[in-house]
Amino acid sequence: MKIGYPCINLSLDCRSSRTFRLASYSEDRMRLCIDNNLLCLSKILQYNLQQDLLFFRITSDLIPFASHPVCTFPWQSVYEPAFHELGHLIRAKGMRVAMHPDQFVLINSLREDVFERSVRELFYHAEVLDLLGVDETAKIQIHVGGVYQDKARSIRRFIERYRTLPDDIKRRLVIENDERLYDVQDCLEIHRATGIPLVFDVFHFHCNNRGDAIGSVFPKVHQTWRKKDGIAIVDYSSQDPAKRPGAHAATVDMGDIRAFLRAVRGFDFDLMCEIKDKEKSALRVASMLKKIRS
Repeated sequence: MKIGYPCINLSLDCRSSRTFRLASYSEDRMRLCIDNNLLCLSKILQYNLQQDLLFFRITSDLIPFASHPVCTFPWQSVYEPAFHELGHLIRAKGMRVAMHPDQFVLINSLREDVFERSVRELFYHAEVLDLLGVDETAKIQIHVGGVYQDKARSIRRFIERYRTLPDDIKRRLVIENDERLYDVQDCLEIHRATGIPLVFDVFHFHCNNRGDAIGSVFPKVHQTWRKKDGIAIVDYSSQDPAKRPGAHAATVDMGDIRAFLRAVRGFDFDLMCEIKDKEKSALRVASMLKKIRS
């Protein structure tokens, strides 16, 4: 099991998601941002290696406006050597990376222009992972999308649109159950039609399920991952007791995660800690697991 966290390291004094206003777009600004972002990503990966955190979600903002028509800067060729160097580190050290576009990526949108923008954004994410030279175990994770007053039809539209996607996207794409609209059973229906692997989001499952126990549905989700997709991915968080329902916890609840791990004992997966204090909670989880294994 690899333990990881998403996008930001709070222990370092840099961010790999530096951007600027669209109205200020220029090649010079692009170069400054990308230089900063790739350097910071390198620092994060080095930190993670030192701490034995071998799973990391790369920010979608690594290359500002990459999928926007305003972007004419050939960042792919200019920064190919930098991506190659980062990718060599990831592969040589047995790390796993993933990406998660924002929720405006809607494969099943009723609007064709939204779908077209979504495809461009997904293609950008695939370009980043391809430039790193990582295999198909590096996934691009999305939500199913909107319901648009007809869930059955919206599921069919997702399936139909998914089948039209370029292979460069499809081979990396995975979906997760969400906290309001599409539960695990909905995602399994989509998997049966497409073969797309499912990320099991523990917190979303607690917010949105059909009365199923984790122990009964997790094996079905685990089976959606083929050998070429790598080990299954699980997103973990819990409810922040001080905030509205659906708010992610500020730090890991060790009792809660122990209960989850007991429920899925015997299954191998990589764990993404979607917790607000980022690497701090990931380190606590990793430390707990080391004690259990020893």
